[in-house]
Amino acid sequence: MNNARPPLSQMQIDAVLKLAGPARYEHFIKQVTDWEEAWGLYCDGWALSGTADGRHVFPLWPAREYAAACRTDVWASYEPTSIPLADLIHELLPALERDGLLPGVFYTPSDKGVTPSAHQLLEDLKAAASEYGDDE
Repeated sequence: MNNARPPLSQMQIDAVLKLAGPARYEHFIKQVTDWEEAWGLYCDGWALSGTADGRHVFPLWPAREYAAACRTDVWASYEPTSIPLADLIHELLPALERDGLLPGVFYTPSDKGVTPSAHQLLEDLKAAASEYGDDE
């Protein structure tokens, strides 16, 4: 992994949380490939959500602070947990696709984020990583 990410300021967090879902998705792709990790929420299992049509969703964030901001209600006891980029690309996203779950990219306390297919997120991460010369 690259050097540890410096903590985000509250101003940065607030500004990014105000972005529309597609812009947060782009931010997620860039940050996850830059820092080589994504974040989920974990407590005796990973936090899951759902779509209006009943599909299960695995929420993902680009930094600990954004995951922590969503620790409310049913997720209050969950802890932000790092997912290395290599694990995301080679293990988690293929498992989500196989099991019919959607990735939930960049939930906020007031928005469910973007739910691309696991395949689409995988392709977008690989494309961004290849721009940096990383062949995850």
